[in-house]
Amino acid sequence: MPDLVRFGVSLDKELLDRFDELIQAEGYTNMSEAIRDLIRERLAKKEWECGNVVVGAIAIVYDHHYSNLLERLTEVQHKYKKVISSFHVHLTRDTCLEIIAVRDKSKNITQFAHQIKAIKGIKQCDVAMCSIGSSK
Repeated sequence: MPDLVRFGVSLDKELLDRFDELIQAEGYTNMSEAIRDLIRERLAKKEWECGNVVVGAIAIVYDHHYSNLLERLTEVQHKYKKVISSFHVHLTRDTCLEIIAVRDKSKNITQFAHQIKAIKGIKQCDVAMCSIGSSK
């Protein structure tokens, strides 16, 4: 187990009360874990902004009946070559969800997601970013 360090933080009462309400609503059992998550989230965002190698999950919702959409989506993924895995779900008779896991520099993942968004028939395309760094 890594060394734990205790430190003090000064906050105005209203901000602390609002934070307490938020972490209770989100189900945290203690403030330390909530603060650790905030720090991890900010560090991952910084890695993304700096163009480091990160991992991302690209979530795509589309109408699978749209002409040539599946072929185009497959073609874009094969050209990119940084896809780790993909997961396909049938949501309705016409609508599918595909989640594509990727590992690359953040700017390349963003460009890849933009290529996907530009495919006709894509209803929505969002990227969730995560750091490869320590998540302790």
